[in-house]
Amino acid sequence: MSQPTASTGITAPAGFTAAGVAAGLKSTGANDVVVVRNLGPEFSAAAVFTSNRVAAAPVHWSRQAVSDGRAEAIVLNSGGANACTGPEGFANTHRTAEYAAELLGISASDVLVASTGLIGMQLPMDKLLPGVSQAIGALESSEQAGLQAAQGIMTTDTVPKQAVRRGTGYTIGGIAKGAGMLAPGLATMLVVLTTDAKLQAAGLDAALRSATALSFDRADSDGCMSTNDTVALLASGASGTSPEPGEFTVLLTELCRELAKALIDDAEGADHTIAVRTFNAATEADALEVSRAVSRSNLVKTAIFGKDPNWGRVLSEVGTTQAAFEPDELNVSINGIMVCRAGAVGEDRDLVDLQEREVSIEIDLNAGTEEATILTNDLTHDYVHENSAYSS
Repeated sequence: MSQPTASTGITAPAGFTAAGVAAGLKSTGANDVVVVRNLGPEFSAAAVFTSNRVAAAPVHWSRQAVSDGRAEAIVLNSGGANACTGPEGFANTHRTAEYAAELLGISASDVLVASTGLIGMQLPMDKLLPGVSQAIGALESSEQAGLQAAQGIMTTDTVPKQAVRRGTGYTIGGIAKGAGMLAPGLATMLVVLTTDAKLQAAGLDAALRSATALSFDRADSDGCMSTNDTVALLASGASGTSPEPGEFTVLLTELCRELAKALIDDAEGADHTIAVRTFNAATEADALEVSRAVSRSNLVKTAIFGKDPNWGRVLSEVGTTQAAFEPDELNVSINGIMVCRAGAVGEDRDLVDLQEREVSIEIDLNAGTEEATILTNDLTHDYVHENSAYSS
């Protein structure tokens, strides 16, 4: 039905322009202000946000702005999260939306805002607003414009993250940022998705929630949930194609899974990307609980970093859950080697090769037919160093 493409991300669908510029919010001189514009003819939108109760000002603004199922533009910045900044921080978000709306000739309530960076610092509006103006003046539908937008939302990311899928007569594109504070809560970090399909807001919302539940909600790098997580989906209707909802959801989920894996592959300091799959569970919830527990274990993470197939650490985490299983019926395989069989010693653990980046941990509960996979990464010296020096 679909094929990945090497083409650009958010500007691949018809009806969208984008720009990323360097406004000086980041000391590196890299792009740090991004604008994405929906040119229509339709302006349907949906979004999901962090469930963190300490949510950033842009989350509060955008949650309200998108509640009517409509958005014409989104302004994003890196170099400052605008979280825990009080009334002044919210006023700055409001001011950003109004400023962009005036330049674009649209309503401020149709402008979403998203920010990422250090928590607890006011945004330098004397730099941000000129950056918004510069970005709006540079809006293009080119592949380079899409790439510059992907670069503009990066913080500790080492590479920009883009993805595109093409359906029958329509396209979906996306950009994402995230390398730390990756834990599920309806979304993970900042993601902008665009499509030229003709879909109403309710259909977009249903598709987005289904897709994020199977992608970003199952990417769990470090168990630390951000205050700013936002995933926004804008639809221009420019293709004139009204896809079957199920087909669109499958395609969107595929794209979101690619972006979610790109986030984990770029996780701060990581040497290994780990897929924790729990199967033969009594319920999907049981499978998720087990996979989540194992994926968040620092002992499991450090074992993989040390290239040690320590299945005892996996089994002990399984035992902390409320999932249905019998301890003497558990099997654990690491990279295809069943190192634990029937809750006891299995194949020789020395047979497990952990030299490659990709690692598979499979847990057989022997309690049913359901399964779930969580993507995570190992815990390294570089992660500790990067996060201890992040704000210095």
